Amino acid sequence: MERRLGPGLEGGGGGVARRPVRPAGLGGAAPAAGSRQPSVETLDSPTGSHVEWCKQLIAATISSQISGSVPSDSVSRDYRALRDGNKLAQMEEAPLFPGESIKAIAKDVMYICPFMGAVSGTLTVTDFKMYFKNVERDPHFVLDVPLGVISRVEKIGVQSHGDNSCGIEIVCKDMRNLRLAYKQEEQSRLEIFENLVTQAFPLSNGLPLFAFSYKEKCPVNGWKVYDPMVEYKRQGLPNESWKISKINSTYELCDTYPAVFVVPTSVKDDDLSKVAAFRAKGRIPVLSWIHPESQATIMRCSQPLVGPNDKRCKEDEKYLQTIMDANAQSHKLIIFDARQNSVAVTNKAKGGGYESESAYPNAELVFLEIHNIHVMRESLRKLKEIVYPVIDEARWLSNVDSTHWLEYIRMLLAGAVRIADKIESGKTSVVVHCSDGWDRTAQLTSLAMLMLDSYYRTIKGFEALIEKEWISFGHRFAMRVGHGVDDHADADRSPIFLQFLDCVWQMTKQFPAAFEFNELFLITILDHLYSCLFGTFLYNCEQERLKEEINTKTVSLWSYINSQLDEFTNPFYVNYENHVLYPVASLNHLELWVNYYVRWNPRMRPQMPIHQNLKELLAIRAELQKKVEDLQREAATRSISSSSDRGSSPSHSATPVRTSV
Repeated sequence: MERRLGPGLEGGGGGVARRPVRPAGLGGAAPAAGSRQPSVETLDSPTGSHVEWCKQLIAATISSQISGSVPSDSVSRDYRALRDGNKLAQMEEAPLFPGESIKAIAKDVMYICPFMGAVSGTLTVTDFKMYFKNVERDPHFVLDVPLGVISRVEKIGVQSHGDNSCGIEIVCKDMRNLRLAYKQEEQSRLEIFENLVTQAFPLSNGLPLFAFSYKEKCPVNGWKVYDPMVEYKRQGLPNESWKISKINSTYELCDTYPAVFVVPTSVKDDDLSKVAAFRAKGRIPVLSWIHPESQATIMRCSQPLVGPNDKRCKEDEKYLQTIMDANAQSHKLIIFDARQNSVAVTNKAKGGGYESESAYPNAELVFLEIHNIHVMRESLRKLKEIVYPVIDEARWLSNVDSTHWLEYIRMLLAGAVRIADKIESGKTSVVVHCSDGWDRTAQLTSLAMLMLDSYYRTIKGFEALIEKEWISFGHRFAMRVGHGVDDHADADRSPIFLQFLDCVWQMTKQFPAAFEFNELFLITILDHLYSCLFGTFLYNCEQERLKEEINTKTVSLWSYINSQLDEFTNPFYVNYENHVLYPVASLNHLELWVNYYVRWNPRMRPQMPIHQNLKELLAIRAELQKKVEDLQREAATRSISSSSDRGSSPSHSATPVRTSV
């Protein structure tokens, strides 16, 4: 598949909309410099005062002759005639993906860019993207935004010199805001705002997500990246202590768990049902990873339902003892509770709680003091406020520090390091949970597994890790991201998966040769977390995806990525097999991921084309590797020839050539 997918592209280059998103791209519009954002908890509140917005809108529209538009119900007929008779229209035409269709087109729309001022062009709304293009500039100016990244659309009207102008502010999930302006008098025919809202939030308007319409054919089937039976077999499972259970094959034991998981061999199904009744949402302790030598395991689950009366469950207590007994090298079990101690106590008063060491005598309880989803959402809101559109250079470091974003990244990495160290050095099994076991739990188990197992540091291994620990085990992507839903203030939204990938990026910075994938790989995953182009991150759990037939009705993100691996491969990669990585979880060694969070600011763009340089290095490495292999073959041939010429004299034995790049 030679075409590239590029959500959120903007800038020059002839308007090619299908190349991968580069780590730094020219970004969308936003409030004026110095405008303040309301201090509210929701991540995506529109920024800038109404007065400042009106000033921008008047300035953009009063000098512009805003003219005709095309209503959605006559797009096909009118636009075809326009296209055939007007070469300019052909240049402005939006490129479409297979299955994508145009819903509305407007001429002479003003895009108010915070970096280069007002730009006039043609706006096209499809069922997948918002596409704005100005062909008068050289190179052409293009703004290509997947509708899935839109969190909120707000219409603002203003009257100036007798002209009723209309403004649209678009708040995005990918760290930018966009502003558009056009004449109100054309709005009755154009209905651009209504089309934008309808297509950006399809589920709220009774429409399917675009992933179900996308008809791209990929040479690789990404849905085959992860097979639980294959992955468990890779880990050496089942064995005498652990079995693959299918008690949840109809999702009756736990509707947010996968159909297949690993539990201790000796545990009966009746006991599993009783343990499920004692764990929040029925999410019992199940195996995520087993050490190939010590047999120490990482288990994941939800909080026990102890409640204010210290309720106990003998089956749960015996179950955790069985987990400990399966590891002969340790007589202890460490329970890592991701929550703050005070929060766990509060949850206990509400019916939840934590494992007391009196009820679980061989267990040690450790609180990792990681904050909840609401704190993380507010932290990202603050981060967006300081990185877009204006950066205060004089206060940059103190502003970043005030968001606490890097501190929360540090806490996640520190917790994962403690888990990995207990497994590797302590040879002790661990149980990891938070409240429900699908947010902080997934962050910690997957990061620890990434540190412990070099397979997960390959491209396909990392894809399997995401499929297993996040998608299969029920991270609530639909709730946390808000796919296709217009409830931007939903308290369930939170950047949990973004934090995980940020932690992974921090590890790639500390161990630049240990990961097969590059930065573009991580950014591409994040872009399509929001885009709704692929089915990979849709819905909340395996049961929902099965019901919606995701695997047969949508394309997998891994199909796209694995069809062009050179784009996403790290040229410096060395397979550190059996090496455990312990990143330094200190603020001194962490940095803000500028190429993701600040990529829309052209002033932050790298002066050298980093991604292209990496691709060139990859080609050079492949060429050198081929030369090495040719030399090795030549040396082997000469060695055989020399041996036959000299007979079997021991004084002339050949030394094999061992060279690696």
